[in-house]
Amino acid sequence: MGRRVFYTVAGTATLIFAAWASTSVSFQWQPAPETIPGNAARDLAIREKPRRASVINYTRLDQRLNLLMQEESMVGLAVAVIEDGEIRFIKGYGVTEAGGTEPVTHDTIFRWASVSKGVAGDMIAKLADEGKLGLYEPVGKYSASLRLPGGAEHRATISDLLSHRLGIFGHANDSKLEDGGDARMLRADLASLKLICPPGTCHAYQNVAYDAASDIVEKVTGKPYRQAVQEELFRPLGMTSATLTRDGLLTAESWARPHRGGKNSKPVEVTDSYYRVPAAGGVNSSIKDLAVWMRAQMGHNPGVLPPGVLASVQSPRAATPGELSRMRKFRERLSKASYGLGWRSYDYAGHKVVGHRGGVTGYRSLVMFDPELRSGVVALWNSSTAQPGGLEFEVLDMLYRLEPRDWLGVDDMLPPESIAAEDTEGPSRQG
Repeated sequence: MGRRVFYTVAGTATLIFAAWASTSVSFQWQPAPETIPGNAARDLAIREKPRRASVINYTRLDQRLNLLMQEESMVGLAVAVIEDGEIRFIKGYGVTEAGGTEPVTHDTIFRWASVSKGVAGDMIAKLADEGKLGLYEPVGKYSASLRLPGGAEHRATISDLLSHRLGIFGHANDSKLEDGGDARMLRADLASLKLICPPGTCHAYQNVAYDAASDIVEKVTGKPYRQAVQEELFRPLGMTSATLTRDGLLTAESWARPHRGGKNSKPVEVTDSYYRVPAAGGVNSSIKDLAVWMRAQMGHNPGVLPPGVLASVQSPRAATPGELSRMRKFRERLSKASYGLGWRSYDYAGHKVVGHRGGVTGYRSLVMFDPELRSGVVALWNSSTAQPGGLEFEVLDMLYRLEPRDWLGVDDMLPPESIAAEDTEGPSRQG
């Protein structure tokens, strides 16, 4: 059978359903080439060549996500899966506001939260690849606002900044930022702290300090950080929904309201705290554009993100054993957690995977992919529950043909006979 592409409506999302040969069937979305500038249109085109049969059971995945959406803690959710370099599944679940009727679709805008850090890492590594700065130069040479104890900004490097190795305690001055403090003044105030280790020798996660990355980009490019990111990354990749401001979220045609609770809660206010540190947590987009972003991290857009840039940001630079403790639920598979430049990496059942998670009030996000297999998953949701975080590991288990685990925590919503049936129809029988 030749390739057929047609439109269908499934739940709350419009999907493009592609059938290849007689047994390989998957959900697939591709942007219209005429809407994407330059090389990105070529890079995203559907290639007329045989592709590997899917090992991810999208029917099972969809069923489990529908079960997840029955949880009281869930309001809206958007998910996309890339397999073998192609966006093969993309779907919205639930609603943009608890008690409302507007469905989440693949065009609904959410916040990325700390997934935004990978944008800053990529942007600065790109400038380094172009010879415009050095990753091992002192961060104080480029950031006018960052001040560290004892003048350590002249010893800490740009690499140390992007891998959270500045030598100060974690989340320094975050609470003051959330109370309305000026980000630049709060970065200068870091000089009043005490070092917990020499710069470059220990990992402690930052937001206020991390946004010195925006200073660096502005000094080197002569443009505001938001403008530089749009011109150098988002527009060339065709990410038309991606913005870095509060207004960019609130003025979107469809945007997900934040909820601290779930289905019986009311939306909370969208504050500007982390938009004031855009390199740390300021990006908004649809799930489509987050999938396009992940695909670029797999090497599909070398004209925008060359291989050397990706190798630089994805290479482990700091061991993060605390991350393994925080994710101990998944330790059966997960080991060797590290941090690169705005990106985390793990050993998952013997495979290197790269990703990041994010969370601000009322929003959560995740990205996880295998760069070698060019496969992974992204998700955005508008409540504070961490339960959907198990999604990335359910997808990886399918990708690696591992015995399924209930990482999403939804098996107790199924009768025993359904669980047994799902186990026998697991990923080892796909393809």
